[in-house]
Amino acid sequence: MATIGADFAVKRLEGNKVVQIWDLAGQPRFSVVREGYYQGTKGALLVFDIDRPESFYSIPDWISELMENIKRNEIVPLALVGNKADLRTEDGSHQITQAQAIEYATQLSSWAELEVPYVEASAKTGLNVMSIFEIIIENIDSQLGNPFDS
Repeated sequence: MATIGADFAVKRLEGNKVVQIWDLAGQPRFSVVREGYYQGTKGALLVFDIDRPESFYSIPDWISELMENIKRNEIVPLALVGNKADLRTEDGSHQITQAQAIEYATQLSSWAELEVPYVEASAKTGLNVMSIFEIIIENIDSQLGNPFDS
């Protein structure tokens, strides 16, 4: 289902750590609503649909919006996620390839001066969904000194 405005989930981790995960609607009409949700951001998952190239090509816009709204001069840990891996076809026609996504993650890593991993996932099948959150939490922890303990 499409996100309208914003949706969130709370995930409890070991040691009574709690992480809030916000899913922000991508439609331009929700841009004003999204601004407030960026405050306190510790990390970001840049999710695109491998079957919709326009979602991949809009990632720079999401990064710009994130940087404009976190109100500090630092890069937060990022992870690039190719969603709907269950739709990956052998010929890959009209899809963002793994090679394209890996190259972009490499470029983002250079720009951010932080490793930006690329993971393919499927919300439908659950493929790599937990791995994505483990990766971004580990990156946040290593970059920000375990903000989940506060």
